[in-house]
Parts: sequence; structure tokens; C-alpha cells
Amino acid sequence: MAETLEFNDIYQEVKGSMNDGRLRLSRQGIIFKNSKTGKVDNIQAGELTEGIWRRVALGHGLKLLTKNGHFYKYDGFRESEFEKLSDFFKSHYRLELVEKDLCVKGWNWGTVKFGGQLLSFDIGEQPVFEIPLSNVSQCTTGKNEVTLEFHQNDDAEVSLMEVRFYVPPTQEDGVDPVEAFAQNVLSKADVIQATGDAICIFRELQCLTPRGRYDIRIYPTFLHLHGKTFDYKIPYTTVLRLFLLPHKDQRQMFFVISLDPPIKQGQTRYHFLILLFSKDEDISLTLNMNEDEVEKRFEGRLTKNMSGSLYEMVSRVMKALVNRKITVPGNFQGHSGAQCITCSYKASSGLLYPLERGFIYVHKPPVHIRFDEISFVNFARGTTTTRSFDFEIETKQGTQYTFSSIEREEYGKLFDFVNAKKLNIKNRGLKEKKEGINPSYDEYADSDEDQHDAYLERMKEEGKIREENANDSSDDSGDETDESFNPGDEEDDVAEEFDSNASASSSSNEGDSDRDEKKKKLAKKAKIVKERKSRKKPVEGKKGKDPNAPKRPMSAYMLWLNASREKIKSDHPGISITDLSRKAGEIWKGMSKEKEEWDRKAEEAKREYEKAMKEYSEGGRAESSYRKDKSKKKKKGKVKVEKKSTPSKGSSKSSSKQLSESFKSREFVSSDESSSGENKSKKKRRRSEDSEEEEELASTPPSSEESGSGSDEE
Repeated sequence: MAETLEFNDIYQEVKGSMNDGRLRLSRQGIIFKNSKTGKVDNIQAGELTEGIWRRVALGHGLKLLTKNGHFYKYDGFRESEFEKLSDFFKSHYRLELVEKDLCVKGWNWGTVKFGGQLLSFDIGEQPVFEIPLSNVSQCTTGKNEVTLEFHQNDDAEVSLMEVRFYVPPTQEDGVDPVEAFAQNVLSKADVIQATGDAICIFRELQCLTPRGRYDIRIYPTFLHLHGKTFDYKIPYTTVLRLFLLPHKDQRQMFFVISLDPPIKQGQTRYHFLILLFSKDEDISLTLNMNEDEVEKRFEGRLTKNMSGSLYEMVSRVMKALVNRKITVPGNFQGHSGAQCITCSYKASSGLLYPLERGFIYVHKPPVHIRFDEISFVNFARGTTTTRSFDFEIETKQGTQYTFSSIEREEYGKLFDFVNAKKLNIKNRGLKEKKEGINPSYDEYADSDEDQHDAYLERMKEEGKIREENANDSSDDSGDETDESFNPGDEEDDVAEEFDSNASASSSSNEGDSDRDEKKKKLAKKAKIVKERKSRKKPVEGKKGKDPNAPKRPMSAYMLWLNASREKIKSDHPGISITDLSRKAGEIWKGMSKEKEEWDRKAEEAKREYEKAMKEYSEGGRAESSYRKDKSKKKKKGKVKVEKKSTPSKGSSKSSSKQLSESFKSREFVSSDESSSGENKSKKKRRRSEDSEEEEELASTPPSSEESGSGSDEE
């Protein structure tokens, strides 16, 4: 016979909601741990009085009763597990596991039985339904009716609001059966009402959540928060945990009460009650009970008269009444020696406390994460500055918490703490994996697995592609852009335009002032035409992209998003574009092996794009050279016509030679370059002079001799 039995995926019914967890049976007793809240129910073997096996909605269930009247119900067993459980109960608990079926006749009259904290409605010997009296929030009576109202659970999809019982009148010694029924219910119900004086009262305590100043009245079964606007009544049965946390300034203390179910105010839910105390504030407290009652009820944990720091008194009274341990920070110490880390969560700044079994963040909004529900943690590069980093926690349910803006100096301490707790670190450095040492900040900052922001990764990929495109087309675009600013290139173009042999005698006939002035005018006009053409080139390039140019490839994330967009929409009907992008980013972060396929597709698309871009660039250079040769021929033809239009016969050869010499001279080219900054009036005057000269030349028809000389030179 096995010493222990363990069952996963077992469900416990709590106020209409089925909470999953793990059930463990041992010789000492039965333990159930709630997966959602981490709450542990421990039933000692000596307290068990009855075990019932029955068929329920989720398969088969186990109902356990204890000596003090408490009961526990667990569902989700398979029928084949009955024999194993029955033998275990017989050998270790000396109990017979009884099979009992529920009545499914559908009748609405029967007998009500009160057993411990359970109301059972039976037909014959079979129960129809059972009501835990601890779920009853109010019980009212009528003439022949009793109405039960119930506490609501926010996690339950369907909640039972009330049940009414009709109690027929009977003749029994003058006892009213309706009142007797109501008293049986109220004796075990969790009705929040002050039946007497408060044990003690703490006045004007500063409360961060819910915000305000509250008087806290301590009653035997519940806690009453009384403020100027709102009142809250908190049963001690809803308290999960108590935390006492020192502030980073070492002058204040947080006292945190974790609640399940939370307290409500309209649509707002408060899962944590956070009180803030000054360490210097003291109080003298007297309990509203005599010494014998205090000793009998609290067994030395409290005394009638106490004094000390206010936070110590509140935490001590709460610990005695709730009967739960107070959690304090463990041995973690940050860079400054504090037991917490300053960081930001969502829009607010707060403090993150590494505890022995989890993390807690205070205060807006408060977050408590247990180690056993953490899937992995991640150290991510800060998005705003290199002086900080982000600490990400993802739970097994897929919820992600990001604590940002943590000082860089805290990294080593936090990493050592996480490593010591044996939490799964997503982005461990390769060096650590090989050598078993802790990575430095730089190692984690440059980790390849640091992909905490899908949008940022996509922007990086597109930036790389743009940079590669700029490098590929730098030869062509550079020539076009810099043409009007390069004197050497301009000199070559002018020489090609006005005859390549014109530089043979650059200094002849310089003494002729008329001819020299005419040379300058023509050279300036050529410069103006050249500048106009060169200026048009970049403007034309900015008007639009070449439709024949290859399109840039998409990143792996964008390829996946295009393929998955419809599926996300179908899974989340009515989702907005913003929420869809956020949801897609979360899904992409959680992917690991699936990303490899999309990375491969992105690499293939990138290679195809580079190949197409190369072909396109080569074709573009060939076409540009073809256009350049063609333009040279046109320019030469234009010069020849100008040569034909010289005014006299005798000076045709010398003038054409002088014209070509003047255009080849570097002196005029460089002076033209420096003249680009002239004002508009000078340019306008120059253009009018050039136009007059053109009219004069055009008015004189060319002779046959001039035509011949021009063709010989060409």
C-alpha cells in the first residue's frame, strides 16, 4: 500500500465557483492546495469522521466531514479511482468510504437536515442538494417562509442569489417552526452584523487601498472599516494572507491584508487592504474584554492591556483574530541595503519586495505572485535609458507582469536572488550556461533572446533593410545628388558639350576684351543651364518611387501577423485594432519554437529581395549610362548649330576655336561655381544679355564656309 496518494486537476467548490488544485493524501491527513490563490486546506487524519463517494457533474466527487462540523467537497475523480481511495481510507484512516447517490427525481418537497455547517435537503434517504451555511449572508422570515441570501463570488459565471423554503405550520409545544429554522441557519451563517461591542478600535488610520482615513473596528468575526464616505465589513474568513513590509525610507511600514473574495465598491474590487504607518507612532491599547475572556479566547497571544508601536499593535491583533502568520521580507537586500526595489508597474511607481515564497508589489495596483505559479522570469533592456532594466514575470496561466525602470545596480542582487530560488530565467547568457556562472549586466543586455517588445523588433528589422537599400543604391544616387556640387564633374561635362579638343590652346587671344567678355557670357549661360538640370534631378527623385523597384521584405513578426490576424479576430470577436496589436504582441512574445519557421521565411524573403534589388540596380545603371551617352550626342549637336551662327566669315575658325578654349578653361568653370550665390538681380540681368546675344546671332544667316568649318571640326 502506497504511503501517499496525489491527484492533479481536482476541483473544490467555493461559493459557486470550481477552483482547481492538487489533492494529496498521506498517513497524517489530507492537503488541498488551491492553484489560483495558493490557499492550503489541511485536514488532520484524526479529525475525519466520514467519507462519501458520489457521482457529480465533473465525474465523481469526494465529500469529507470532520468532528468540528466542517465539510470539504472535491470533484474531478475518475470512477476507476474509487477502489484505490477506498483501500487507502481503510488502511490509514480506519474509515469506510461510503457510496451515496444524489436524488434526481426533481421533487420540490422534502426534509431539511442541519448537520454541522451544512444544510441538506433530502427526499427519503437521498440528498437533493446541500447548502454550506457559511455562504449565507442574510436570513429573513415571513409568515410561513424562510429566505436565505448568499455571498457572491466574482469568479462564478452563474451565482445563486437566494433560496426560499416554505415551512408548513405544526403544533409542537408552541414552538414556531419558521423561527426554529431561521435560528438554525443564523447559528452557522456568515452574517456580517455587529452583535455586540467591538473588541478594540483604531482611529484615523491611513489607508492606501482603498484610499482615505478609516476607523477600524475589530469585532470577533469581522473587521469594520468606517470612513467619511464608505464602510466596508471584511469577514476574517476572507483573509488569505498578512504582510508586514518596511518602507525603503526606513521610517514607515506597510501592513497588507490579502482578501479573497475582495471587498467591493460599485464596480471596483479591492483584493488588498494596505495600511501605512509611521514607525514613530505609539499607542496604548485596552481590549473590551475581561482578562479571563482574553486568556481563554487568545491563549496568551493577546493581553487586556498592551502598548507599543501602532503598526505592531494592529498586526498583532489581526494575527490573533485571523489566526494566520504574518509574512515579512526574507534575507534579500538591494544595492542600497533596503529589502525592496524601486520600480514602476503600469503607470505608477512603487516598491517590489522579493519574499521567501514570492514577490509582492505595493501599492498601485498591488500584486502578489507566488513562486509556484511562475513559469519564467526575464531580464530585459530598459526601453528609455541604459541606466535601468525591466524585470518580467510570466505565470503558468500566461499572465505577464513587467516591472520597469529598475536601477542597473540592482541587477546583480536580483539575479542572485532569482537564481537561488531556482526560478526559470528565460534569457540566461550562453557563458553562464557553459561555465555555470552569473552573467554580467552587459551579457544579459545584449542577449539574442531579449525580444520583449515585438514592435521594437519589427522597427529594427525595417531599419536594417532601409540601410541595406541605401548602401545598394549609393553609387547611382550619389552621382545624381552630388553632380551640381562637384566642380570636377562639371568641367568634364562642359568639355564634352563644347568639343573635347578645345583645350589645346587655352591662353590664346586673351587680350581681346570683346571676345573675352563674349566667352564669359556664353560660359555663364552654360553654367545656368547646367545648374537647372542638376537641381531638377533630386526633386524629381522625391516625387515618387519607381513602380518597377522591388518591394522591401516584411519581418518575421509581420509575416506571422498577416497570417494570424484573422484567427485572432475570430478568437476575440469585436476586438479593436489597438487591442489586436497588443494581443498579437503578447502571443508573439510567448512563442519560442514557432518563431523559427517565420524567421526562416523572413530570411528567404530577404534573400529574394537582395537578388531582385541587385538585378534592378544593375539594370538602372545601364539605363542611366545609355541616357548619358544620348544626352552627350544631343549636346554636341547643339554646339555645332551655335558654331554655324557666327557673325562673320573671316573669323569663323578662330572664333570657334576661341569659344571652345573658353569653355574648356578651368578659370571660368571655377569662377562660375563661386558665382552660384549671386543675388537675383544679377542673374536676371545676365539672362537678358544672353537673350540679346542669341537674337543677334540668330539674325545673321550662316554661310557655306562656316558650315564646312563646323563639320570639319566635328
